[in-house]
Amino acid sequence: MRVIARRPEALVAELPGLRRRLRRKQAFFGLPGHSECLLVVNRESASEGAVHRYDVFALLELAALIKDCGAHADIARHDTARQGFGERTEFCLGGPYSNRRTAAHLASLLPGVTVDTTTESGPDRGSFRIGSEVYRVDSGVVEYVLLARLTAGEGGRPVFLFCGQRAITNQAASRYLARHHERLSRRYGDNSFCLLLKVVNSHAYGPDVVELVADVTRAAREPAPVAGAA
Repeated sequence: MRVIARRPEALVAELPGLRRRLRRKQAFFGLPGHSECLLVVNRESASEGAVHRYDVFALLELAALIKDCGAHADIARHDTARQGFGERTEFCLGGPYSNRRTAAHLASLLPGVTVDTTTESGPDRGSFRIGSEVYRVDSGVVEYVLLARLTAGEGGRPVFLFCGQRAITNQAASRYLARHHERLSRRYGDNSFCLLLKVVNSHAYGPDVVELVADVTRAAREPAPVAGAA
């Protein structure tokens, strides 16, 4: 087998394009070189202080993105994270049942989203209500996750929110972000967005088969309608 070496001048010609791609990536994630960010981890629902293995996999996906930007990450538990918006980029993992920080972000930045956090079994357990639409869990068959990039505060650094109905959907959203961040950057730039993703047949396919259901930014950012209101 013959190996064809690339000429040095061809590699040099590619460097400006590679630098531009890196700068766009750093701008989208709010991670200039040598900057710091915060990874906020949730807890496994059945165990105090433990992190679900799928959430660990999600953290590994995010750690690779952070490293590619030349940035560094601090990890904090959801109940110990103490920072406002915009100071450092934040990656916040898990739904409001297992992550207090997510609950605060939803209330402050996405008031149109309501997550059913009841522990009693029933058709609405874990469901999302976004505006007037309800998205229910069919465990292992159809599950939903919100992937959001949110900006607020004086510093302007974004919060990335991975709010899933199950831990495997958090990993699915982090993988979706890793695969599609260039397209998302071209579409949204440095603006906020909130996407509803559907994870299909995770029993068979794990976190790999993900469909974009809708851009729900407008409905998610408007206050939820009052029950019984005309």
